[in-house]
Amino acid sequence: MPEDRKTDSFSFTPIGVVRSSGKFRFEAARQGVFSRNSGRIELLSGFNYEQALSDLAGFERIWVVFVFHLNKGWRPKASPPVAPADRRFGLFSTRSPYRPNPIGLSCVELEKIDGLTLHIRNFDMLDGTPVLDLKPYIPEIDSFPGARAGWRDELKASEWQITFSSKFIDKTSWIFEQAELDMVNFCRVQLAYSPLNVAKKRVGRHSADGNMWNIGYRTWKIFFRADEAARSIEVDDVSSNYKASELVPDAEDVYRDKELHRAFNVKFAE
Repeated sequence: MPEDRKTDSFSFTPIGVVRSSGKFRFEAARQGVFSRNSGRIELLSGFNYEQALSDLAGFERIWVVFVFHLNKGWRPKASPPVAPADRRFGLFSTRSPYRPNPIGLSCVELEKIDGLTLHIRNFDMLDGTPVLDLKPYIPEIDSFPGARAGWRDELKASEWQITFSSKFIDKTSWIFEQAELDMVNFCRVQLAYSPLNVAKKRVGRHSADGNMWNIGYRTWKIFFRADEAARSIEVDDVSSNYKASELVPDAEDVYRDKELHRAFNVKFAE
């Protein structure tokens, strides 16, 4: 590299922002294809982006170039969710979000375009994610299904099968109706790979039952049974993670969700 190129830097201005219900890192899917969410990309006005969007509506999928805005720093080795717990891989052979330049690339489903708003599905970006660019996904150019995949080709199938009890579905459906918190999708994201890894996830054994585990989701606690031999999980129940003393009237409400928890406890009182 020429000496005068070593210190070159580049500055980029976002063209828009992602809007979705996912706000925290642990809610983001490993890849958008594993998610089951919907949201939108809102482009900035005043830059002629309306014309730039013309002819994009006919594409089923698009590439979104974005910024990992919540992440700081990087390491040369990474431990991907699908990899064995005792192995780390070179950063550039992984999709780790902690990178020298925190730039992400996601292939998402495009539902429709309404003015400067793109309605999208199945993505791995969080609310407030800055968007740098949009490109069409072209199957005959962007897809190479027979290509070698390096260390991933060496992995044995490690995905856990996940089922949900009717009790869990009933409770989380009500929560979603009230606050658009998608706990079913969260469980699919967090429990499909290495679900019992206490070093990476907010999981722990439930003291009352050796086969029962729990995982934290925002201010909620989700309970599930894990069969390690069968690599299967049954998600059984969800409860508020607030103590009764924290839900008394006029209690400090840092996350502004205690009314939801109070209503939940009343509706599903046992």
